[in-house]
Amino acid sequence: MVSRVIPVDPFDLVIFGATGDLARRKILPGLFDRFCDGQMPPEARIIGAARSDMTSEEFRTLVDEAISEFGGALAEDRAAVARFLDALSYETVDAVGEDGWEALRGHLREGFVRAFYFSVGPSLFGDIAERLRSFGLADENSRIVVEKPFGHDLASAKKLNATLAQHFDETQIYRIDHYLGKETVQNLMAVRFGNMLFEPLWNSQFIDHIQITVAETVGVGGRGGYYDKSGAMRDMIQNHLMQLLCLIAMEPPAKFDPDAVRDEKLKVIRALDPVQHHHVVRGQYEAGEGEQSYREDAGDPRSRTESFVALRLNISNWRWAGTPIYLRTGKKLAVRESEIVVVFKETPHSIFGPDAGNHRNVLVIRLQPDEGMTLDVTIKEPGPGGMRLVDVPLDMSFAEALGPGAQAPGAYERLIMDVIRGNQTLFMRGDEVEAAWAWTDPIIESWVARHDVPKPYPPGSSGPGDADLLMRRDKREWREIKA
Repeated sequence: MVSRVIPVDPFDLVIFGATGDLARRKILPGLFDRFCDGQMPPEARIIGAARSDMTSEEFRTLVDEAISEFGGALAEDRAAVARFLDALSYETVDAVGEDGWEALRGHLREGFVRAFYFSVGPSLFGDIAERLRSFGLADENSRIVVEKPFGHDLASAKKLNATLAQHFDETQIYRIDHYLGKETVQNLMAVRFGNMLFEPLWNSQFIDHIQITVAETVGVGGRGGYYDKSGAMRDMIQNHLMQLLCLIAMEPPAKFDPDAVRDEKLKVIRALDPVQHHHVVRGQYEAGEGEQSYREDAGDPRSRTESFVALRLNISNWRWAGTPIYLRTGKKLAVRESEIVVVFKETPHSIFGPDAGNHRNVLVIRLQPDEGMTLDVTIKEPGPGGMRLVDVPLDMSFAEALGPGAQAPGAYERLIMDVIRGNQTLFMRGDEVEAAWAWTDPIIESWVARHDVPKPYPPGSSGPGDADLLMRRDKREWREIKA
């Protein structure tokens, strides 16, 4: 299948924090991929900005090394790398001072799209936003991209939104969540709203429950200092899993329009019931063979921060009342896996008798590592001896179904191109962020009030046993996590 790549308008993209880990691993290699795919016009320019004192040539060397390490097979095309590096320049900028801003303004051209990527900590968002305005780098057509975390709680999220709003309109602010850039995440909307097969069944009358799992095999590692102040609830549930929940549960928008989509997502968050404490399980990984415990990774032998969360929630609206949704995420689990499991109800009456067993349709939407979908259907087991029923998967791997020419762009590169286009559909709106925190905060506050201690679990497992009990109390089971 031939990729239908549409180039974006010429642009100037300034990356603050351009020498940092995120820029090296994701942003710059991703932009190189878009360059190789013909999506970046020849006039496009990328300007790195950071406090590190280096020349543009030294910055190009850094980017060259990043592409070699993280750019995959495309990095072997040295001619393409050289052309991409020609589009790069660098300026040393003091984010909280006055130095470098006038020089940075000299890199920007009139009549081009201007985008500013804040690949820095949230504490610098306000300072950079204010200086972009005061030094005349940004105008009413400029866009800013801010990375999570979007606050630490509701109060800090409101403060951050208010700070950004002093200098930029909401239509100019792109809160990036890379999960929304994944091909399969966007396919949630295509599956739901582009197929008559599913939408009539997408409600509590036909769906028994939904599971959303994001499992990681790695621990917190070098992020221990940050993660210990955050935990799985703030780091994953409040944003990544909340976004997946919104896309799987929202009502059909009137049209595929940024605000129409985000309006429907917001309605889902506001319809969430408060979560009872017995519907939440927290976990923390222990030490394993050759592996440190979470507390060792975090550098705090008494830490009560969770590396695992499982919870049951309910959406109080006409579509989903009575259908529980289970979220689960954790570190140092058996496999790296992200998936959404939609479990349909059993048939109201089986004509095949008790020996046929219990069967139901299950739709599994795989987000990573092997993007695709599986639909379990019930058929007769081949052979004589009566009607013996068995469930078999109709499996579609996107890579196999669409062919090698349909290689999907990475999440960051897709979302950055959407910024240049001015398309906010896959970005979080300010009121959406605040609503998510308003639902999350009481859960965290209840842990603090009850001096809750996370349940230990061994590395390479599916999490603490209490997470299984959470499901079994409802006579349900998690889709198994296994290596």
